[in-house]
Amino acid sequence: MTDLETRAADRPGVLRRAAPALLGYAAVRALGLLALALWSAARDKSAYTLLTARWDALWYTRVAELGYGYEVRLPNGDVHSNLAFFPLLPWLERLGAAVTPLSYADAGFVVSLLASLAAAWGIFAVAEHLYGRRVGVCAVLLWAVLPVAVVQSMAYSESLFTALAAWSLYAVLTGRWVTAGTLAALAGLTRPVGLAVTAAVWVAAVAAFVRSRSDALPDGAHRPERALGDGARRVLGMLLAPLGAAGYVLWVGHRTGGGPLGYLDVQAGWRNGFDGGAAFARFVAGKFTSFPGAMAGVGLIVGVALLVWLYVVCVRRRQPLALLVYTGLVVVLALCASSYFGSKPRLLLPAFPLLLPLAVALAKLRTPRSALAVGGLALVSAVYGAFWLNGSGPP
Repeated sequence: MTDLETRAADRPGVLRRAAPALLGYAAVRALGLLALALWSAARDKSAYTLLTARWDALWYTRVAELGYGYEVRLPNGDVHSNLAFFPLLPWLERLGAAVTPLSYADAGFVVSLLASLAAAWGIFAVAEHLYGRRVGVCAVLLWAVLPVAVVQSMAYSESLFTALAAWSLYAVLTGRWVTAGTLAALAGLTRPVGLAVTAAVWVAAVAAFVRSRSDALPDGAHRPERALGDGARRVLGMLLAPLGAAGYVLWVGHRTGGGPLGYLDVQAGWRNGFDGGAAFARFVAGKFTSFPGAMAGVGLIVGVALLVWLYVVCVRRRQPLALLVYTGLVVVLALCASSYFGSKPRLLLPAFPLLLPLAVALAKLRTPRSALAVGGLALVSAVYGAFWLNGSGPP
C-alpha cells in the first residue's frame, strides 16, 4: 500500500477514535445554545441575531457582501476600517451564499459550527498524539466548557482559526511539513495571530533540522534520500507558512498607501496595537477605585496568574516546542493588545494547549467523577454564555 492509501484506509478508525470527543463537544455546545435561546426569549431577544448579526459578525458579513473599503469615522477622529478583518471567513461566507440559499450571515454561522467541530477534532488529535485517547477527549470537553465557549458558535473567526491552528500543529507533530505550512498560511489569512502558527512551524522545522544533523552518521550514509526529502518538505512548509498573513498585510499596505506597515495604521484607527500590556495593566488598576470594581480587578489578576501558571506547567511537563511557542505568542498577543479589554477572553480561545495539563488531571479521575465535573462546568458555561451574550457580550 502507498502512504496515501494507508491513511485513507485508516480514516474510519481515526473518526471512531475521535467520536466520543466530537459527540461530547456537540452535546456541550447544544446545551449552551439551548440556554442562550431560552435566556434570549425571556428577554425578548433573538438568540440567532446575537450569534450572527452583532459586533464583529456584522463586519465580516459586510466584507463578504460588499468587499473591502467600508469604514466608520467616529466623532473622536478614530477610523474603524473593515481592512482590520482578515479575509478567509468572509471568503467562506461568500462561497456559502453563492452555492446555497443561505445569506452571508447564515453561511457564517454554518462555517462557525463546522469549524468548531473541526477545531474540536484537531484538539483531540494533538492531545491524543501526546497523551492518549482519554486525555484527548478531556481536552476537547474542557475547551467546550470554557466560560466564553459560546463564541465558538458565533459567526466569528475564533473557531475557524483554532481549527486551522490545531491541525497545523498536529501536522508538525507528525512530520507533515507541507500540510503544516499550508494550514499555517490559511490561519494567517484568518486572524493576525496567525503569526503564532507560522512561528510554531518555523521553530519546529529548525529544531527538526538540528536533530537530523545531530543524528546523522559521520559519513551521512543513513538513508540520505529520505533525509533529503524530509529537508525539502520542511523548507517548503516553512516557505508556505507565512504567505497568508504576509500576503494580506502587504495587500493592505498597498491599498492604503501605507507600505509594508500599513496594516498597523489600520489597527491604530481602532486604537488597537501592541504595548507590552501597559494599557491592560492600567485597566486592571483602574478597577480598584471602587468596591465592586475591586472584585473584578482581583478576578482579572487571578485569571492572568492562572494563565501564567498553566503555561509554566506546560513548560515543566515538556510540551513540544511548537506548542509552547504557539501558546506563548497567542497569550502574549492577547494580553498585550492596547484596547478592547473585554475581548481578551475570546482572544485566548485558540490557546488550547494550556488546557492539556488540566486534561491530564481530569483523565486520571474515575469516569463518574470526571463526568460530574464536566457536566457541572458545562452547565455553568451555558448559563454564563447566555448571560454574557445578552449583556455586554464579546466586542
